[in-house]
Amino acid sequence: MRRILFMMCAIVALQACNNDYTPKPKGYFRIDLPEKNYTRISEPIPYSFEIPQYAVFELRKTHNLDEKYWADITFKSMKAKVHLSYKKVNGNLDEYTNDSRSFVYKHTIKADAIGEMAYSNEDDNVFGTFYEIKGDAASNVQFYLTDSAKNFVRGALYFDVVPNKDSLAPVLSFISEDVKHLIETFKWEKCR
Repeated sequence: MRRILFMMCAIVALQACNNDYTPKPKGYFRIDLPEKNYTRISEPIPYSFEIPQYAVFELRKTHNLDEKYWADITFKSMKAKVHLSYKKVNGNLDEYTNDSRSFVYKHTIKADAIGEMAYSNEDDNVFGTFYEIKGDAASNVQFYLTDSAKNFVRGALYFDVVPNKDSLAPVLSFISEDVKHLIETFKWEKCR
């Protein structure tokens, strides 16, 4: 009797192993993204642009006069920041653009691809390049803007989480639109 019971249990167990069972893939939390409404920053700095209302613009506190107009745009609910650095151009525009390009291409180790998009707004004298870095790079969006004579701004988006292109994709796409809007609304200002 024990043998028969054992054999039946073994047959049932072996039959159970034949099912086509695939475990669910690892999921991510649903992210509710806010509505896009933009406002122009109005700081006494040599540039201005529009940022979304769910972001905060803040000048960095520094005693270094070369970094006087450096700033951060914080997307707190998305754990992201766009770091902005400003430099005066004094015959060294090539140096600044080459440095920006070098910073982007340092990500080639982790990047799947790097896309470049030139930007030109002759009416407001704003020219630059937008870089989109695909993959698990530390910074997936970078750009620089210049008037080609006096001013240069460089920006880089960073997340305060471990890079994972799958989980960051919706937020990255969302904030990339905001960075593109920043570039499209960018203007040079006389320091007030």
